[in-house]
Amino acid sequence: MQRRTFITTLSASAIASPSVFAQGTAGKYPQRPITLVVPTAPGGTTDFTARLIVEPLTRALGQPVVVDNKPGASGNIGNQLVARAKPDGYTLLVAYSGYQVGNPHLFKQAGWDPLKDFAPVAMMTRAPQVIALSPKVPANTLAELISYAKAHPGKLNFASSGNGSIQHIAGELFKQLTGTFITHIPYRGSGPAVQDLLGGQVDMFITTPAGVVSQIQAGKLKGIAVTSKQRLSSLPNVPTAAESGLKGYELDSWFALYAPAGTPADVVALLNTEVNKIIASPDARKKAEESGTGVEQMTPQQLGEFTKTELDYWGRVIKTARIAVE
Repeated sequence: MQRRTFITTLSASAIASPSVFAQGTAGKYPQRPITLVVPTAPGGTTDFTARLIVEPLTRALGQPVVVDNKPGASGNIGNQLVARAKPDGYTLLVAYSGYQVGNPHLFKQAGWDPLKDFAPVAMMTRAPQVIALSPKVPANTLAELISYAKAHPGKLNFASSGNGSIQHIAGELFKQLTGTFITHIPYRGSGPAVQDLLGGQVDMFITTPAGVVSQIQAGKLKGIAVTSKQRLSSLPNVPTAAESGLKGYELDSWFALYAPAGTPADVVALLNTEVNKIIASPDARKKAEESGTGVEQMTPQQLGEFTKTELDYWGRVIKTARIAVE
């Protein structure tokens, strides 16, 4: 699998004040609170990414920006809500790539279309996956995990934030590459999955670092490998999958902002400008790195093209891996 490169901004700009909005639709926008719909439960990288921009975006736009978590149906509930919202810039989607470009290949009727129903606004963060184990699992390395799983087929299970999520895909690919049988347990978001992982109700979670890095650092969970080409600065003692003998197991997730299709171009441009300033700031970059993610900038046009490319790419991955919604 191809590994895409984190692109981080090298310079930061001061956050604009509301007084800069002087012409066209942007001159009238915003006049009331803006809602960021997160299609997952609190906790996890989607929620982290939304909250990374909430306060600075509130200051920049001069109106409250609030997070509204809408988990369920593998992200389809939140995505449908935004797809059907009025295209006025007041209801936005903080999209998780596993849902945005995975669900269309997994559901016959997801209730939304990633290209027709959304206007791309801005890329925000990107993250590899980390293989995290419950302390009760008798394995401390990737090799030990694979050996144990092969010796005890069906005894272990792995969590995901929902059917068809990147975590689900990551787990199924892991099983195929290692020749193991591990049961999939879908959750309504990363937060609940991490809680059950900590409690020992589930054995393994292959997820973005933000939701588990603090627990791994504290010794509450075992981090045994990351799916990136290089180790993460936040988890320097956790080897890559390739270092651990599982070559080719490289994948990441991305998190971007979308508006309903038909949202005025100047509103989209304004949001893109302000979000790009925020994620380019040293504070945002530091928070992202500490959580095991990286920030990335794109114009709306670049995000639109990227979405199409990713939609095709993950369609091939899902088809090749023969992954289906349970």
